[in-house]
Amino acid sequence: MIFRILRVSLRALSRNKMRTFLTMLGIIIGVGAVIAMVSIGTGAKAAVEDRFAAMGTNLLFVSGASKRTSGVHSGFGGFQSLTVEDANAILERCPAVEAVSPSVSTSAQVIYGNKNWRTSIAGTGENYPQVRKWEVDVGTYFDDSMIRSAAKVCVLGADVKKNLFEDADAVGQTIRIKRVPFMVIGVLKSKGQSGGFGSRDDQICVPYTTCMKRLQSTQFLNSIDVSGISSSQTQAAKQQIIDLMRDRHRIQPGSDDDFQVQDMSEIAEGAADATNVLTLLLGSIASISLLVGGIGIMNIMLVSVTERIREIGIRMSIGARERDILLQFLAEAIALSLVGGLLGIALGVGVSKILHYVPLFATIKTVVSVNWVILAFAISGSIGIFFGFYPARKASKLDPIEALRYE
Repeated sequence: MIFRILRVSLRALSRNKMRTFLTMLGIIIGVGAVIAMVSIGTGAKAAVEDRFAAMGTNLLFVSGASKRTSGVHSGFGGFQSLTVEDANAILERCPAVEAVSPSVSTSAQVIYGNKNWRTSIAGTGENYPQVRKWEVDVGTYFDDSMIRSAAKVCVLGADVKKNLFEDADAVGQTIRIKRVPFMVIGVLKSKGQSGGFGSRDDQICVPYTTCMKRLQSTQFLNSIDVSGISSSQTQAAKQQIIDLMRDRHRIQPGSDDDFQVQDMSEIAEGAADATNVLTLLLGSIASISLLVGGIGIMNIMLVSVTERIREIGIRMSIGARERDILLQFLAEAIALSLVGGLLGIALGVGVSKILHYVPLFATIKTVVSVNWVILAFAISGSIGIFFGFYPARKASKLDPIEALRYE
């Protein structure tokens, strides 16, 4: 029974192949758009998670807090309250802390010979590679003596080295940052792109003392990077830092902190939530085309019912029941949506793979989610049932006598 209805339905759809294809096109584009858009969002989420995982779960960041001035909040980090003495105290007086790297940052045009490149300048401590789990590829990192003397030395990120020196050896060469000469003593290993969030290799590390005195003229740190002795001790280290900083900054009980301490799990969770919202938003926007495709199916099925009124009357006169007519037209609508869904899946997966070769999306790793593929296919089938039911019911309720008399 079911196979006979499907056979009749497919035969009816094949009578006008172009109209059938154009009807399915809305579903094809809708399913393909959902899969492609969600793959972008899922890929961005995976890239963020990989980036935070590479930093380690025992990493903490101490930064300035929000400051309220004349009723206006400056936002987190807007209030400069961190000093080098704070960083030293954290290392000395917090047992759960393994290493500390004071941090200041700026950006500048860097010049070498007749080449120049604008990049981020990170003023760090000697323990920065240990805290950030970032190894030096060539040369060495600056040591404590260079920190104390505010030496004009630097370590290049892989992108900066490539843009300024290409294949030549950078170690031992002199570059100029804000007209200040710096000797290159090392090059960091490449960490690559970060899923649309810029390259992690596009930076230059200098001693934080040098950055504070020669590049920024400031006495305050932007942040303090802290590495706990283990992942299990991260929360203990966080609480020790909070207690110490409140004591050092003489913050009274009940008063707001002039700093904040964040661990990687909190930052990663916030970033994951943001990318989840992005994925849902992209999927929702793409789903609108599925709705349009469903309306197209309903429209064509109503036209089909009108064109085949006489055929319906003949079938009813030779014994076809309302249920048979209902199932036939419903099967046609479902076949349209399911075949369109399968073609849409192929389109969406193909577009997701091709996007990686488009310059605008080259840094984004697209990830096709099996769950979303299954969901998109299920939705396409549901659309066939929902939008095909009314035309099918209308066909099944036709009066056989009136249908036979229809011209």
